[in-house]
Amino acid sequence: MKATLMKLNYLRGLLAILLVSLLASCGGSKTPKNAQGQLIGVSPRPKYYPPVPYGMVYVQPGTFHMGPSDEDVNYAFTARNKSISISGFYMDATEITNNEYRQFVNWVRDSIAHILLGHVKQDDGQDVIDWKQKIDWKDKGINEKLDAMIYSEADRLYGRKDIDVGKLIYHQETFNWDKAKLRENAGKPRSQFIVKKDVPIYPDTLCWIRDFSYAYNEPMTRMYFWHPAFDNYPVVGVNWHQATAFCEWRSKFWEDYRTSKKLFTEDKFQLPSEAQWEYAARGGREQTPYPWGGYYIRNKKGCLLANFKPGRGNYPEDGGFYTVRADAYWPNDYGLYCMAGNVAEWTADIFYENAYSFTSDMNPYLRMDVPDDAPLKMKRKAIRGGSWKDIGYFLQTGTRTYEYQDSAKSYVGFRCTIALSRRSKGRH
Repeated sequence: MKATLMKLNYLRGLLAILLVSLLASCGGSKTPKNAQGQLIGVSPRPKYYPPVPYGMVYVQPGTFHMGPSDEDVNYAFTARNKSISISGFYMDATEITNNEYRQFVNWVRDSIAHILLGHVKQDDGQDVIDWKQKIDWKDKGINEKLDAMIYSEADRLYGRKDIDVGKLIYHQETFNWDKAKLRENAGKPRSQFIVKKDVPIYPDTLCWIRDFSYAYNEPMTRMYFWHPAFDNYPVVGVNWHQATAFCEWRSKFWEDYRTSKKLFTEDKFQLPSEAQWEYAARGGREQTPYPWGGYYIRNKKGCLLANFKPGRGNYPEDGGFYTVRADAYWPNDYGLYCMAGNVAEWTADIFYENAYSFTSDMNPYLRMDVPDDAPLKMKRKAIRGGSWKDIGYFLQTGTRTYEYQDSAKSYVGFRCTIALSRRSKGRH
């Protein structure tokens, strides 16, 4: 009797194992026919061909000494030398231009107009904009429906119904990684880390007359952002929030396209970290003060190598009174233009004087989301590269300075980076 019960229990256990195996083979991922019971990974998987973002160049991973390559003339000790390693990334070959930023502005303008006109369709139970619908901006009937976007009668010049640029607002949704990584937040729902905010995105064109007292710069205020003569010049008057909103929009714009074509989505565009910016600016050259590699700001013919202020009150000697084209002068060895001069550039990092003493030596990054009502010292964001109105010291690759995240300047622009998957053969 005992032997019979043992045999029955053995048969039941064997039947349970067979049943689990059968269920596993019927659902979930398919087991390849040639697996032969071995661990060979999920199959089939599509081949991956990494895309190259338009207008960007690849910066190879490597190690470099971050910090000043010459004497710290201010003796501020805000950038002591430190050896760090950087993983590879793509970076815009030029600063973001007026015309590129205008694509963002027009997208926001059109999206608001589509919603006001009722050009909305259902997609997975959600209301989304039907971009196939056309907007005839010259149609008087359509313009009447867009009154919510137009300046009020009291704010019009000669009665022109211009778009109120203050109403061009981008709805941004991001994930707060700094908050999510904290141990005390482990297991909390994802909604706790999603940040939603509305960002006015039109450049502050008044920065041209606000930045300089008793100076006649009104023509730049009136023309710089919209006139075709300045299409390929770097966009300015954009604060740190607007620059990050542009990166977020650019990411979503590309992601929506790739998803529609059933392609893999990629990582997000973002502002470079200070370390990424300096590593890229050096162009693979060690311990040289400027992106072109030399110790001087003129070549052997006496020609200036960047757009800056070479002498007191001498703005036009380098060929540009204000900014110049974003692809002016020779690029550095990575193919990056104007990493010194033209406009200084926002980075993703907050500015902290002693940051190099505690940030990692692998992809250092000092990120913090700070509200605009925080103390001034907390709102400082690092900018790099110097600008058309700066002296040569600020053009050095190791020079650090800052602007406040909610301020827009006529001498500060930005460019984007993105970390894409690339094949690495490694060493054998």
